[in-house]
Amino acid sequence: MVTIVLTPLLAISVIGLILSIVAHGAALLGLPQPLGAATWGLHVAGVVLGLPAVFVGYQLTSDFKRRHYWTAALRGCPQRMRWLLYGFFAYAIINFLTFIPFAPPRGEGGKANTPPVVFRGFSGHWMAFYSAYTAIFYSAIVVAKRDPARRCPNGHPVSPSASFCEACGAAVSAEKAVVDLGDSRT
Repeated sequence: MVTIVLTPLLAISVIGLILSIVAHGAALLGLPQPLGAATWGLHVAGVVLGLPAVFVGYQLTSDFKRRHYWTAALRGCPQRMRWLLYGFFAYAIINFLTFIPFAPPRGEGGKANTPPVVFRGFSGHWMAFYSAYTAIFYSAIVVAKRDPARRCPNGHPVSPSASFCEACGAAVSAEKAVVDLGDSRT
């Protein structure tokens, strides 16, 4: 049931990521956007797709401490997907800092004649957010299939990186962790 909803969201986020990479590549080369003014749809779709991503992220992390948010949210992702996500976010920061000196004055251009440098600034962020959405939806699908929550021997929810239960102090090892296959909040 969960995959019926999450699979289309994952597909949309992957398409958004690919289109944002294409938009960014075109902007770096100084080329006009392949989708023209419709490229701004990536901005709108990213905001709309962010709402279910936040909800799914909350569901993935509700039994974990806040400091373990990304560890819990991405626990279903392979390591290379996590590194790719971190790389996109680092690149978005660097891209934004290098974009600032070249940004045109506010209001210059319009949707039809937006300079490539503006798309470069935005598409760096689009890549970061679409990669985050992709990772969150992928992780949720994997977690729903195998491991909804890690628990200590006494049944308390345990953070993915914890060696001891935060509630009772019981030692938790990867081999002896109890996995709750039902509702993880009971």
